[in-house]
Amino acid sequence: MVHQYSSQAHRSPSGDTEDIVALLAPRLAYFAGVARTEHVTRAAQEMQVPQSTLSRAMVRLEQDLGVDLFARRGRTVSLTPAGRTFLTSVERALAEIGKAADEVRADADPTTGKVAFGFLHTLGSETVPELIRAFRADHPRVRFSLVQNYGEAMLERLRAGELDLCLLTAPTLDAPDVVAHRLDVQKLRLVVPADHRLASRKRIRLAEAAEETFVTLEPGYGLRSITDAVCAEAGFRPKIAFEGEEAETLRGLVAAGLGVALLPPPAVPRPGVAELTVTAPKAVREIGVAWLDGRPDTPPVAAFKRFLLSRRGNLLPE
Repeated sequence: MVHQYSSQAHRSPSGDTEDIVALLAPRLAYFAGVARTEHVTRAAQEMQVPQSTLSRAMVRLEQDLGVDLFARRGRTVSLTPAGRTFLTSVERALAEIGKAADEVRADADPTTGKVAFGFLHTLGSETVPELIRAFRADHPRVRFSLVQNYGEAMLERLRAGELDLCLLTAPTLDAPDVVAHRLDVQKLRLVVPADHRLASRKRIRLAEAAEETFVTLEPGYGLRSITDAVCAEAGFRPKIAFEGEEAETLRGLVAAGLGVALLPPPAVPRPGVAELTVTAPKAVREIGVAWLDGRPDTPPVAAFKRFLLSRRGNLLPE
């Protein structure tokens, strides 16, 4: 058989792949249906489309590819060798599309859907497990994809669509492209070695630790920004000996006598350190929930968002 191909159908090997995919994609399911039945009329009936529409789609598909996919005998067709090669990949592609559709529908299911939830390392041992336990009391089949990271990294994943919601601290709560709601405030403590000269104290003005060596989180972490800001308000710049990525590691460094640190309360008291209440300046971190502005929620995400907002003032354990 001979086709009259338009100039659009002549494509060099270096042609734009995205363009050819855009042309082919709407016709792939039609092609698979005709190939399966080897009969245009029967395929049109099964797919509930006009026979003329199906016939034109197959002709245009062959024109766009520049290859004969079918040998035609009236309304009966059979695949050419090129058609059989093409069908193998088309069936695989359609199966992947079907699988992807099933996955996104499952993730959006109000009862069994998924929430991609990010949070700070310091909230992972107690706060987040308790939140999820309480939420699942009313939503027992909702699934969670959990990510622990620091604030800026979670914002990147939020913007990339990899997270639905995340728990952050200031200043990341103030990012311009997110919606954030403050949920609770956590007091920070000055943590010192158990044999430190200040260990017998219950309270301290932070200025009294101006000459101490500090261990802190790395730049980019919210707690590091808070430490720098609170020390500046107390009139000094901390002398930093070690920088880490996780608060409990810092607590271990303090216990080893390598410095002092401003940290939130531990989930379980740690031996080898003393934890002092800071009376001045105010040493706290605000915890809030954030999501990307303008992004629609699936039902399970909306339900978990409502739950988190209902915990305002009661997010953190006493």
